Order: sequence, then C-alpha cells, then structure tokens
Amino acid sequence: MELTIPLETVCRIILRAREFEALIPDTDPDDGSDPTDDGARGEIEDDGDNPTEEELRAVIDDLADDEKAELVALALVGRGTYDASEWSDAIDDASEEVDDAADFLLDLPMLAAYLEGGLAAFELSCDGLGQVV
Repeated sequence: MELTIPLETVCRIILRAREFEALIPDTDPDDGSDPTDDGARGEIEDDGDNPTEEELRAVIDDLADDEKAELVALALVGRGTYDASEWSDAIDDASEEVDDAADFLLDLPMLAAYLEGGLAAFELSCDGLGQVV
C-alpha cells in the first residue's frame, strides 16, 4: 500500500489533532473570572473560537478526494474497524465520507491516536520527519 497523501500532511494533521483533543469543554461561562480564580483552565477551554480546529478543517478540506478517503481509511484502520489487509474495503467505506471528511474525522474522540495506529498498521510513522508545522 502506498499513500497518495503525503506522510508529512498526515503527520501535521496528527500534531494538530493532538492540540485539538487537548481542549476541554468550557466549564466557566463567567467571562469575568480571572486566571487565578479558575486555575488557568481558560487557556485550554474550548470556547467555540478554535484556530486549531479551523486549521484542521482547512487542511482536510484542501485535500483531493482520494487523499481524504485515505485519511479517513487510516483512521478506520487505526481504530480497528478494518485491519491492514482490508485496506481496499476501508477505502471504499471512507469514500462515502469524502464530502464530510472534516466533520467525520473531527468527531472521532481519539483522531490522533487512530491516525497513528493506521500508519503503524502499514509500518509507517512520523518518527524521523523532524518538526512538522
């Protein structure tokens, strides 16, 4: 199996997905509080204006349809829906999600781990790529 989506792109998405997943639900609707009062949780709370999510959506939306299908298929393999030997089935299933790939992927609670698992199933990883920005 050879990916058409560049490995660097997948690794960038993994990195940003980790940042996105680190956000916690907004627990303090009182915007008048200060960091001392709320233990600085405001820095990692998802207040709906999330540039990391916007960047992830933009990167995913800019992919070609076959690259979107591969990205979704990697996530499906990584979460165990398919194994590496069922790659063509994973691609077929993922092709149905191409139009809503960003929504589908960002709704996965462990997207970064699923993508890493998908890469690992094919003996690929982000190790050795240097800093992906």
